[in-house]
Amino acid sequence: MSTNDERIERVKKKAHENDQYSGCSQAVLLSLQDEFGIGNDEVFKSATVLSGGVARHGETCGALIGALMGLGLLVGRQKMEDTEAYREAMEPSAELIERFKEELKKQFGFEGELNGTLCKQIHEKIYGRAFDMTDPDDYQAFLDAGGHSDSGCFKVCGIAGQVGAEKILERMRDNETKK
Repeated sequence: MSTNDERIERVKKKAHENDQYSGCSQAVLLSLQDEFGIGNDEVFKSATVLSGGVARHGETCGALIGALMGLGLLVGRQKMEDTEAYREAMEPSAELIERFKEELKKQFGFEGELNGTLCKQIHEKIYGRAFDMTDPDDYQAFLDAGGHSDSGCFKVCGIAGQVGAEKILERMRDNETKK
């Protein structure tokens, strides 16, 4: 039996490694699905277009979206009418987002606060500038700056996997305590 720390490290490592194939959302989501036995191929497939800040548009970080999707598989509602489950899912999701921002700052050594979770904002902190990843020349500049490297988005995916695994384990522990 693995300890929680080992599980978190496994997810972090796998999310980091998965991003070599592109698709930060799927890199993180798959690492969580594999470790915790959650979701299915359809859930994984649905995350395809969420990388690069949603279809490479620099919006919300795709790695964070993957972590939130993983958490949502555990805490999300199963019926549209279940507004109580919807409301209850917001708190752990907000906590995951804040933890992601804290860990990015800590592990990358950012100066100042990370004021949001947009892909563009994270790029600004890591590379000193944002990139328009829908523009082929700017996308190449992103790659040249180390975007798909161990110290770039691969690392961001690892961090998202880490905080996603931490929150999922916390919720699993809480659910066991309630039984």
